[in-house]
Amino acid sequence: MKAAIVVEAGKPPVYGDFKEPAAGDGEVLVRVVAAALSPVVKSRASGRHYSSAGSLPFVVGIDGVGHLEDGSRVYFALPQAPFGSMAEKTVVRAAQCIALPDALDDIKAAALANPGMSAWAAMQERAKLVAGETVLINGATGSAGRLAVQIAKYLGAKKVIATGRNKQALQALQAIGADVVIPLGDDKQAMEEAFKQQFAGGVDVVVDYLWGQSAELLLIAAAKAGKEAVPVRFVQVGSVSGEDINLPSAVLRSSAIVLMGSGIGSIPPQRLFKSISEVLHAAVPGGFDIAVETAPLSAVAENWGKDANMPRLVFTMA
Repeated sequence: MKAAIVVEAGKPPVYGDFKEPAAGDGEVLVRVVAAALSPVVKSRASGRHYSSAGSLPFVVGIDGVGHLEDGSRVYFALPQAPFGSMAEKTVVRAAQCIALPDALDDIKAAALANPGMSAWAAMQERAKLVAGETVLINGATGSAGRLAVQIAKYLGAKKVIATGRNKQALQALQAIGADVVIPLGDDKQAMEEAFKQQFAGGVDVVVDYLWGQSAELLLIAAAKAGKEAVPVRFVQVGSVSGEDINLPSAVLRSSAIVLMGSGIGSIPPQRLFKSISEVLHAAVPGGFDIAVETAPLSAVAENWGKDANMPRLVFTMA
């Protein structure tokens, strides 16, 4: 079968022939229709992601949309190594397949499942968001952040605050649910003051896709807002701006901040799949919008270097 194959660590996958999978006990064979390129897919392919398997060669891709042998249409995730989702066929545990609603098309389902799950799980599973609360999305201009703004509103957030570096993209978020936008830049004092103003008015949940300097300033600003501010549940999801921060210990001792992560390992797999199912079934009634670009899998090498965040690139197997 044809597939996108990593044959050498640190090198882009190549389009070529790979052995066909066979389903074992508790597994199903999936004929793949579409699979999205996401930051985590690229990170796992490079071997840098904490969940990377490491053995070569292997087929890239962690999730996708396809058909089972009985013809049913499903979203699937985490195929059995060395098989991945970017192939004509893959094999996955039956429990890791989700029936898709008829109104949601294959390409959109493949594009929004992973970034949508990251936002849904962060708010529902980790932060336990309650309708009427205020949510701040740090790094809201990428695919996941844009969906997080929409999902927060769908789940009943009273106010959504969005941050980002791209001012044009940031302003566009106001059309899909952002009540306040804060540009991120090089002026640390200006950013901290803008953050402090929002925390003084009350922020219940922070969903952070960036880490790095902006997350550091957000945590400091939340602590400086004082005891009158409501407790903040800070959920760390991504690290686009850096893997490390300098966090004074007094920030946590002097405030009611609850700092937690959200991702593979911090949420049981069955709860992650529940989040994926819920966001896929909410996509059409919620009108979730995501920018998508498509390319044939045969063009994987020339498209691998593209931004895997915005728009979301979806490979088709046709």
